[in-house]
Amino acid sequence: MTVSGDTIAAISTAPGRGGVAVVRVSGPDSFAVARAVAGTVPDPGAFRFAQFRHGGAAVDSGLVLAFRAPRSYTGEDAVEFHCHGGTVAPARVLDAALSSGARQAAPGEFTKRAFLNGKLDLDQASAVIDLIDAKTARAADAALAELDPGSRGTGAKRLKELYSQAIDVSSVFEHALDIDEGDLPPDFAESTARSAAALAESLEAEAARLREKRILRDGALVVLAGEPNAGKSSLLNALLDSDRAIVSPVPGTTRDAIDAWTSIRGWPVRIVDTAGIRRAGDPVEAQGVARSESLAAAADVLVVLVPPGGDAAAADAIAARSARTIVVSSKCDLARGRHLNVSSATREGIEELEDAVARALEDMAASPDGGRADETSSRIAALASAARSLRAVAAAPDPAAAANSAAAAARILGEAAGAEYSNDLMDRIFSRFCVGK
Repeated sequence: MTVSGDTIAAISTAPGRGGVAVVRVSGPDSFAVARAVAGTVPDPGAFRFAQFRHGGAAVDSGLVLAFRAPRSYTGEDAVEFHCHGGTVAPARVLDAALSSGARQAAPGEFTKRAFLNGKLDLDQASAVIDLIDAKTARAADAALAELDPGSRGTGAKRLKELYSQAIDVSSVFEHALDIDEGDLPPDFAESTARSAAALAESLEAEAARLREKRILRDGALVVLAGEPNAGKSSLLNALLDSDRAIVSPVPGTTRDAIDAWTSIRGWPVRIVDTAGIRRAGDPVEAQGVARSESLAAAADVLVVLVPPGGDAAAADAIAARSARTIVVSSKCDLARGRHLNVSSATREGIEELEDAVARALEDMAASPDGGRADETSSRIAALASAARSLRAVAAAPDPAAAANSAAAAARILGEAAGAEYSNDLMDRIFSRFCVGK
């Protein structure tokens, strides 16, 4: 199946100096493009060395690979030119392909065609870009699991499985309404409540998996906050194991937010060192303090530093800005405090702080309100709502009420599992791709 009458081409490897670059072509005229550029079309599954030409002039040489539909990434006839890397050679080979009947591919268009041709479902297509963008090995493993055909399948497939189980549970209750209550097994209420509770646990686990997937994909915002000279910049450097921020004994050195990405126990996190929160002495500092307060409110995990002799009440006020706060007694090499003792100078407590951040992110993944709005939000909401309906089965006053709760869960999951993908959703997913994938 070909989703479009045209043939697309793009450079599929990252720009810059390298040994090999790949120019990908997909569509009905792929083999014609190969003949024009390389003078040959290898048998599918084989490769051939060729000289690449544009308008009769040699522009490079390398390998040609051909894939016949549907046995290609996109499900269409496709060709790859493996040329020399760098900037000039791949651009010249691409120009040759575009002059031979192909057009420039849009970002994500190869993967979009794979989705439209049934080679990938939308969850797998999203997992492709998640794998490319993965900032940690844990994030890459999560994306790879979504693509693995030997796994339990994508989130969409799992949702359909859960919907099928909800139908089974609901049908038991519907059947019970058609017979006399005295004819039901003695343990009917107990056994059906157990079945409903077990399914609710599965739904909650799937919702937690999706929230974890979202954190691994987008990363988490970890904000370091506190009064001036509390040791925030030193702690940022210690967590990054590099001198990212300027450290000075003079209060107010950090006037704006400084951020960097790192991995904490496999979680990708963006750590932000903020300006000290206090009554500002000048307009520039006031802007920095306002930005610090805004970041503290937006943090997924807020780390509040209290230095020796620091204002505990002020620290408590800062800590109240976030649902997930870790209070740290900083500079504990000078004097120990009543919170988690951390010294950036000696690295005491750094591992314990990293453990605490990881636990907070695990709690965020497990919490029903632990996430942002995105394309997975509706699925998470459906799972949570259906789980609540199933939890209500055990508390139902009679079989009819229990049946209604079970039926509600099945209906919610059915709507989520059968939902069609909107153009807006597809555009949101494929807009994250680079050209050539």
